[in-house]
Parts: sequence; structure tokens; C-alpha cells
Amino acid sequence: MINAMKFKLLFLSAAFIFASNCLAQVPTGDVLVRGGTVLTVTNGTLENTDVLILNGIITEIGENLSAPQGVSVVDAVGMYVMPGIIDAHSHIGISNVNESSAPVTAQVSVGDVLNPYSISIYRALAGGVTSSHVMHGSANVIGGQNETIKHRWGLLDPDELRMADAPRTIKFALGENPTRVHGQGSNKRPASRMGVEYVLRETFAKAQRYQEAWARYEEEAKSNPRAISPAYNGQLEVMSDILTGDILIHCHSYRADEILMLLDVLGDFGVDQITFQHVNEGFKIAPELAEFGASASIFADWWAYKFEVYYSTAYNAAILTRNGVLTSINSDSGELNRHLYHEAAKSQKYGGLSDTEALSLITINPAKQLGIADRIGSIEVGKEGDLAIFDRHPLSIYAVNQKTVVDGITYFDIERDADDMRLSVDPESPIETTVLHSHDDTHQCLHEGALDLYDFLESN
Repeated sequence: MINAMKFKLLFLSAAFIFASNCLAQVPTGDVLVRGGTVLTVTNGTLENTDVLILNGIITEIGENLSAPQGVSVVDAVGMYVMPGIIDAHSHIGISNVNESSAPVTAQVSVGDVLNPYSISIYRALAGGVTSSHVMHGSANVIGGQNETIKHRWGLLDPDELRMADAPRTIKFALGENPTRVHGQGSNKRPASRMGVEYVLRETFAKAQRYQEAWARYEEEAKSNPRAISPAYNGQLEVMSDILTGDILIHCHSYRADEILMLLDVLGDFGVDQITFQHVNEGFKIAPELAEFGASASIFADWWAYKFEVYYSTAYNAAILTRNGVLTSINSDSGELNRHLYHEAAKSQKYGGLSDTEALSLITINPAKQLGIADRIGSIEVGKEGDLAIFDRHPLSIYAVNQKTVVDGITYFDIERDADDMRLSVDPESPIETTVLHSHDDTHQCLHEGALDLYDFLESN
């Protein structure tokens, strides 16, 4: 009989081979973007410069480059070419957001419910967004695993959306969301903020014991072929990968006291990688975040949509940046993600960040937070050919994205795309609205407070 360890290794090997074979089929393209003002983000601004992409990779950056035979040319004279925008916190392109059945659901993954037909992917492209970190919701203290995707609109195999070999990440959540869903909604832990810490510590301790049991078994198996392996546990496997640094934590958070609590918990268990999402009170504890090495992915100016996020400031990005905290600005919204360049510009209005610092908030910084900065997030030779081409400087309120390129393929073209770019049209489906969310969506990250306010106004 095959033991659990061998089964686990065989399963993981088969999964890796299957995924590799699927991802190997993703198409790439060739294009020469000629004569634009190139905002490299990492190497300054280059006037009247060409960018050559071959087989989906940036191969040359310079003036008067020649297009190899058969390579299409995009005239970018008078336009601004920037790296494809990266949304570090999104829920687009998936058919489910939360697995809210328990306070810990680390074993599930939103990568299993990718939906290539989601029109939100195309809408993101219209705003120059080429990659999204698609996250599990915030119903759980320790939620499901996330998926980093590329916006390859029109490819119908869900696996073709995945960014191959992107580091694995997982969603944690502090505060009101898990306490309301479980304590108030199901009468189980956590019912309070101190219960959130208990769930975290208990789960990490279980993962440590699980690791120790497997280590003892593997040592015994060297001399005893009849050694009995521990029972395989998918949830604790994921938690073990967090302890070893193979999975990066991204944590829904608002209040400074809770953020410091989680830093203490992680320090006690030897985990040193985390990006705090939302982190509205990050400005209060910016030095502490910097000392730990934690990152922050924030809203530009969203707060007060529920009581626990009553206190924030539009200077948050600038304060965090000036204190040495790696900071990005995200959307957490299928609508706002196509306006992320406007959101980055707010950091200049309120915090006085430079053009490069502001653009970094939506390009290289989120790439670093997701562990993919060696591949995307700036315009450099050797990186993947993801670009957004604007008619004005992208930090201008008047800027409009003209073309979006992913892997050297133009997936959005304002001049050539049809008026209706949906891949699947159901004449019986209701018309979408972005004004209000249905009550079925109340476990998504932001909308609970807005719905409570709506109910209050309706009843008064």
C-alpha cells in the first residue's frame, strides 16, 4: 500500500506536470512600440523611445529600432508608454469569493473557480491593468489561497489566465468580518477580536506540530521501512508552507492595534513575509511596519464605510512610503481597478509623491509584494511584454488608455475593439449595476458597511 508521503509527492508531481503542460500553451506575441515617451518606472523617463517585444519578452529599448520581418508596429509618437498596471487586491474573474463555512479554510483556492468569461477582465484591460492578484474574501481569519492572473481576454481555458510560477499567496482577515460571519453569524469562534488572535495562534501551533510529526516520520523511515506516516491534512499542509515561507500572507486589516497583534503572532512563529491589505491606520504605525519588513497595499482615499475603518487619511500612501514601507494602491473593486492610475495620482495631490513614486504604487511595488518583480512591473529588457499606452501622462486626470499589451499581444485597443466585447451573451441575464451590491455579496471585503448604511437609510 502506498503511504501518505509517497501519495502526497506523486499527487504534487502530477499536478505540477499538468499545470506546466497547460500553461505552456499560453500564446505570446511580437510588437514594436515606436516613438513614445517611455515611463520605465525603474530607469527613468525615456523620450522618443522604442520598445521591442519578441515572443512576449522585452528584447530592446532604444531609439530608431528596426522591426524584424512580420512584427507589427504601434505608432506611439506623442503618447506615454508605461508598464502594465498591477492590481494587488482584486476579486474579478472568479465565480466564488468566500468559503465561509469555517474560520480557517486554507485548503481552498480561488484558482479553482477562475472564470475567463468575466467581462471585468476586459474592463480592467481598458484601464491599462494587465495583471490582478485575485483574492479570496475576508470572511475567515485564515481564508483561501489567492491566484495571480494575467488579463488574457479571449482565452477560454481558465488555466491560461494563471501567471505561471507566480508565488503562492493566501488571504488572512482581522476584525469585524470574521467576527461577524462566525461569531455573530454561526455562534462559533471567533466572536471577538481577541478570538481572532486565538484562532491564528492555535492554527499556527497545529501546523508546527504537523511539521514535527512529518519530520519524525521521515527520520524514522530512513531505518524503518514499516514506519507509519502521519495522516495527510490539506489545511495544515498549506499552513506549513506559510511557516516555511513558500506561501505569502496578504491580510485584510484596518486598525493599528490589530496589525501590531498579527506582527507579534508572526514573529512568534518565525514568519517574516506579509502584505497588509487596506491597512487604513498604517500611517499610525509606519515605523513598526517598516521595522518588521511588512508591506502595505492600500486605498487612495476610501474610509468611513463602516465603523472599524472610520479613521484614515488620504496621506496614507505618502506617509508609509516616506517611512520605508513598500506600498501599493489597489482597487478591491471591479469598477475602480480600471481607474488605478487616477488612484495613484491622488498620492501626488495629497502626499506630494513624485511621478515615479506614484506610478510605482501601481506597477513595481505590487509586483514586489506578489513576488513577481523580476518579470513584470517595469519596462526593462528581459521582462514580460506587458504595457499600457496612454494619450497623456497617466497621472493626468485627462489621460485615456489607448492600448493594453499583455505578453506582446494587444488585448485592448480603443480604436479597433467592438462596442460589445463580451465573450458570452445571455439575452435572459439581468443588466449589471455597479450602484448597489446584492445582499448575497455581503461577505466581500468592502460592501458590508455600504449595505448597512443603505438599509438604515431605507428604514429611516
